[in-house]
Amino acid sequence: MDVDIEKYNIAVLIPCFNEALTVEKVVRDFKKNLPAAQIFVFDNNSKDETAIKAQNAGAIVIPSKRQGKGHVVRHMFYHINADYYLMVDGDDTYPADECRHMLQEAIADKLDMVVGMRLNNFSKKSFRRYHQLGNKLISGLISWLFGVTLSDVLSGYRVFSRSFVKTVPILSSGFQVETELTLHAVSNRFLIREMPISYGERPKGSMSKLNTFMDGMLIINAIFKLFKDYKPLYFFCLVSFAFLVLSLLAGSVPIRDYIKYRAVFHLPLAVLAAGLGLTSILSLGIGLILDTLHKYHLESFETLRKLMAQRK
Repeated sequence: MDVDIEKYNIAVLIPCFNEALTVEKVVRDFKKNLPAAQIFVFDNNSKDETAIKAQNAGAIVIPSKRQGKGHVVRHMFYHINADYYLMVDGDDTYPADECRHMLQEAIADKLDMVVGMRLNNFSKKSFRRYHQLGNKLISGLISWLFGVTLSDVLSGYRVFSRSFVKTVPILSSGFQVETELTLHAVSNRFLIREMPISYGERPKGSMSKLNTFMDGMLIINAIFKLFKDYKPLYFFCLVSFAFLVLSLLAGSVPIRDYIKYRAVFHLPLAVLAAGLGLTSILSLGIGLILDTLHKYHLESFETLRKLMAQRK
């Protein structure tokens, strides 16, 4: 379906840190493809000429002082008002000529998030070492935990609806923010879709800010915390089951003593088994309480979304 995206207020958001080599081209490419859109470059304390080159290319440059991509995305979402938002990195690896198609899909199908999926068309040097493997593992884990089908959770090329941007609580500070955005969308029943795009490599002299292992650990940690927060019953049922198994293992020896001798000779193991059993019951109780609170949170969030829709 062909949608006239010029009728909508579109904001292009470009978080940047030391991207003087590429930001000017990125801004010009998006101005060419979206002439009616406002293009914002949020400069995250760059030490080079990122801000100057972005401004020369026609972007509105806004300093974002708190270091880290998560802080910058939070700043962007709070500061900018639009009907739809397109977020892209300033490293010139994402194709600007795909942006109209992504926006048209979001508007036509009333989607809350369209993700540029990079895994079908990319060059040999597009991804850092182990980045693809980590992406597949994280995407598969989220797909399994939340019952969705996602393949590129770490993509930095996305379109968002206003209702999503103005209701997402961003707690991340670094590059795990893409994972947090995805988890918020799937856990709160926002409409999300992946769209295949081509993915290029950084030009010579441009350096990636990613740390494969450190950022991977931060993302896994974010998944763990959000799984605990958004799926508390499942999480604490697993914890409860683990303590139950340990309790049975520890208690097997005292139980065998009692069956055979009508006396318990391994008293420390009996005490340990009882403690582990109580912890298992307590974990299950915590899961039930938090699951009830989470359902109340979802009801409140749905009310907030309805109020946001009425304000349009």
